[in-house]
Amino acid sequence: MKKTFLILFVFTFCNQITFAQKETTIVTLKNDDKAPVINKNIYGHFAEHLGRCIYGGFFVGDTSKIPNTKGVRNDIIAALKDLKIPNLRWPGGCFADTYHWKDGIGPQEQRPTIVNKWWGGVTEDNSFGTHDFLNMCELLETEPYLSGNVGSGTVQELADWVQYTNFSGKSPMSDLRKKNGRTEPWKVKFWGIGNEAWGCGGNMTAEYYAGEYRKFATFMSDWENTGGITRIASGSNSGDYNWTEVLMKNIPLNMLGGIGVHHYAVINWNKKGDGVDFTEEQYFKTMQSALKMEELVTKHGAIMDKYDPEKKVAMLVDEWGGWYEVEKGTNPGFLYQQNTMRDAVLAGATLNIFNNHADRVRMANLAQCVNVLQAVILTDKAKMITTPTYHVMKIYAVHQDAKLLPVSFQSPLYTVNGETLPAVSASASKDKNGAIHISLVNVDAKNKNKIEIDVKDLGVKNFTGTIITSAKLQDYNSFDTPNKIVPTAFKGFENKKGKLEITIPPFSVVVLEGK
Repeated sequence: MKKTFLILFVFTFCNQITFAQKETTIVTLKNDDKAPVINKNIYGHFAEHLGRCIYGGFFVGDTSKIPNTKGVRNDIIAALKDLKIPNLRWPGGCFADTYHWKDGIGPQEQRPTIVNKWWGGVTEDNSFGTHDFLNMCELLETEPYLSGNVGSGTVQELADWVQYTNFSGKSPMSDLRKKNGRTEPWKVKFWGIGNEAWGCGGNMTAEYYAGEYRKFATFMSDWENTGGITRIASGSNSGDYNWTEVLMKNIPLNMLGGIGVHHYAVINWNKKGDGVDFTEEQYFKTMQSALKMEELVTKHGAIMDKYDPEKKVAMLVDEWGGWYEVEKGTNPGFLYQQNTMRDAVLAGATLNIFNNHADRVRMANLAQCVNVLQAVILTDKAKMITTPTYHVMKIYAVHQDAKLLPVSFQSPLYTVNGETLPAVSASASKDKNGAIHISLVNVDAKNKNKIEIDVKDLGVKNFTGTIITSAKLQDYNSFDTPNKIVPTAFKGFENKKGKLEITIPPFSVVVLEGK
């Protein structure tokens, strides 16, 4: 979570897009046998011990009157299962490098407390720990992604955590797990070795962290489980390409399952702007920052290609999303913000970028899942609502594990104060049943856009559509009007002899399905 600067778009691989003003945007889809599968883990989420994400969000305790399963809210579990979240990252974030996992196991009343120095200076009572999180992931039917403590932890501590969660034989840690009520291991696959090592994870240099990574990774063994574990390096802060270069150069590929990248869409780190009361100029600046993701993925990917041409190492954008000022009257350390149509457009355009770079991007984690930053769920005591971002991720779930259909087109321009952005964003895929899905975003806040797609050679004839839009860019779902923004049927297209003619309204997200 760090300051970034805005720079221009760069394009690559399957998203060869140039800009031109024209009345109709011609989108071409390619049926490419060599195209990658869009890894479902691109649609992952993030839950940090931050504000009301865990406590008052996921976790209310088993004595709460809010319906729960072992303290975890049933309504949140149902909503996230409906979203088909493939993985969930925990316990941080910056919190991860002050977290000692043994503080969060055993009888709750015996667990020590700490102060959450990163987020509000509140007391962390460790009532939500390893068993609580991993059991919750089982309820969600999702893969856990654990971030290990490198900044203030030890090699032995992280090695013990792997053994505690994954080893079924007799050992000190598996015996301790059984003593605490869990006989069978959870078999956690994804392991982050530290978080933001360049900042809150220790203010390390890339060279120093590469050595620390090698040391920690060496002792994280999981010889019992097929395929072992995926060890993930703490990646760069946005456009710090040297960080990626140093890690790829100095860490053996057989020790490296993935490298992270963190990037937030921010107007200005010193003056982020309101989450709801924003101008079109502020919206434009947010999208300018968000769409920088194209350049970041491209350039980091090019560096990784130098050392890993077979693309065995995954790129994980394990923190992304919009970041604004907190809602008025809320704790500034809790990062609670509303979620408007701006966030829906941001999510749709960002996911299109990830889809189009599925050859390298194989996991991403929206920050964060509940009540923090660009959340998909907000709660207020017993009340719970889903946000526009939730609905975008829900209609985009059709791309999970589907084969990418590379797209190419010339985007019209969206212009504000003499600056321009591409107005149209797109990605497409073909699922295992042969259904075609095309995701379209109109970034333009004022003008509709006409799009034409030739689908004659795709083997589908009948199309349906879903749209997320609203009357105002600043509209959002509140606890009083929880369904102001929801997916609705999209009728703004015609199939004329194998050519889809589409008119997409301003600031809207559309998914078309062809069967």
